[in-house]
Amino acid sequence: MSEAPARIDRARIEEILRIAPFHAWLDLKVRSLTPQRLELEMPWRDEIVSNPIIGSAHGGVLASLIDLTGFYALIAQGTKVKATADLRVDYHRPATSGPLVATGLIVKVGQQISVAETSVTGPNEKLLASGRGAYICGDL
Repeated sequence: MSEAPARIDRARIEEILRIAPFHAWLDLKVRSLTPQRLELEMPWRDEIVSNPIIGSAHGGVLASLIDLTGFYALIAQGTKVKATADLRVDYHRPATSGPLVATGLIVKVGQQISVAETSVTGPNEKLLASGRGAYICGDL
């Protein structure tokens, strides 16, 4: 019987979020962390706006936020995540202000593939985007 994975605490997740330059640029902060759930906050930046007429964020930024939140939710609970295998994103309304809050929930932890779902809300707590990621896990 295999041992349960060692969970990673909030302070260490905050550190890990700063390792990659893109992740550091997003300036993600951990709002809450439980064994099955991770909530990240990203401050609004003018650089993420792709439609200056309505002032909405680029969908790629929201997709990245969905991907990273699922990825780090799995890492926080001790899963050895290596890369994203698949990502599905639905856009529900334009993101026009911040901060943006991403809530990731672990759906399944597997030996080769793990799955997490994430929703992104704005300051009024309305759903902006949601998605599901499948992540390659284990030793490569």
